[in-house]
Amino acid sequence: MEEQSSPERGAHYVQSLERGLAVIRAFGADSPALTLTDVAKRTGLTRAGARRFLLTLADLGYVRTDGKRFSLTARVLELGYAYLSGIPLADVAQPHLERLSGRVHESTSVSVLDGGDVVYVARFAVSRIMAVSITVGTRFPAYATSMGHVLLAGLAEGELTAYLERVRLEPLTSHTITSPDALRAELAEVRARGWALVDQELEEGLRSVAAPVHDRAGRVIAAVNVSTHASRTSVERIRQETVPLLLDACRGIEQDLA
Repeated sequence: MEEQSSPERGAHYVQSLERGLAVIRAFGADSPALTLTDVAKRTGLTRAGARRFLLTLADLGYVRTDGKRFSLTARVLELGYAYLSGIPLADVAQPHLERLSGRVHESTSVSVLDGGDVVYVARFAVSRIMAVSITVGTRFPAYATSMGHVLLAGLAEGELTAYLERVRLEPLTSHTITSPDALRAELAEVRARGWALVDQELEEGLRSVAAPVHDRAGRVIAAVNVSTHASRTSVERIRQETVPLLLDACRGIEQDLA
């Protein structure tokens, strides 16, 4: 497969690197093991091209195969660890998350925005309330999460418009906002009040509330959330009791970062 620059990219652009990363991203929680044909379809590569990338990744230790299906190895974590370990935010936020969890008796997290997803960079879990396990590095679509609403509300108008033009607002539950206009209106409210409450939009039974973490210039750089089960905590209780404690934790993180 020949390396060439894309018309939209500079002469420096190495297309084979883009394709190799696409092969890694083809795997996910819903598809931990894929056949050669699966990878080719998900990446748009030919079977021959996909095979070359998969076997190269296998030689490097990032992929394993049983001869028919391929899956990622734990070594891929090295690719993200260099980034996560270099974020002072995670270390600064952790004691605040633990303190907040102790006060509200619920799990707490910090995430940043990456493309159209929120990515968890720190977490303190006291119980498992979702169908999937959440760890550092877990990703969820920003439009369906409280931290995502906070982070999207912190975008400049042009950035938010670009996001809304490219994202597919799929109904993850019956409560998910699927209209770009409705989401834009919700984000305006989040921006005005300074926190976001999402009620069962990502998963049935899950409620979460989030608030922003700002840098010295006042830009939103991260979000902190508290998540709970709908059967355990009412929306009114979240508003009255959880939100003040959440905002206090965010202020503490901002002070320590500064």
